[in-house]
Amino acid sequence: MIDEQLVGKFLDGDQQALESLIEKYLKPIYNFIFQLTKDSSASEDIVQDVFVKIWKNIESFEKEKKFSTWLYAIARNTAYDYLKKKKTLAFSIFENGEGFNILENIEDETILHSNALLQKMDNANEAEKYLNSLSPQLKTILILHHQQGFSLVEIAEILGASNNTIKSKYRRALIFLKKSASSDVAPKIFPTS
Repeated sequence: MIDEQLVGKFLDGDQQALESLIEKYLKPIYNFIFQLTKDSSASEDIVQDVFVKIWKNIESFEKEKKFSTWLYAIARNTAYDYLKKKKTLAFSIFENGEGFNILENIEDETILHSNALLQKMDNANEAEKYLNSLSPQLKTILILHHQQGFSLVEIAEILGASNNTIKSKYRRALIFLKKSASSDVAPKIFPTS
């Protein structure tokens, strides 16, 4: 049964339908949130908050939309709220002292295909190091696309942004990863847009 049908059954009084949705998405949502927080205890709390929000707000779900997109948008917002409160990551746009944004003038505009780029990195720890150097939003885009399997159009819906904005940010993340992977030094740039 597809997710949207389960939502309809739950709204008609079938409690098992919601349990099926939770069972299906519990682990993927936990993994997604853990990738953002890197804190298992906080991730468990956030996941619990996400599913409470789903339960409380399921009547506002628009049936013509995809349930997973709606769910991941709630998960992302809840995780970002936690990160903002914790203030472990910078959310401002990266600029140097003169107000110059390093991402505006990258000379090499050729980008390796994203999967090939991530595979090129020596190991998972190295790839994680580079991903963790990205802003939360750029990291979220890459996680949603490569680990959760969402298309860039679906990611735009989850993040509440235009398709072109998400494509641009995805491209910027890849440029940054390519530049970081080609140097022997750990990245010290934290692009945020």
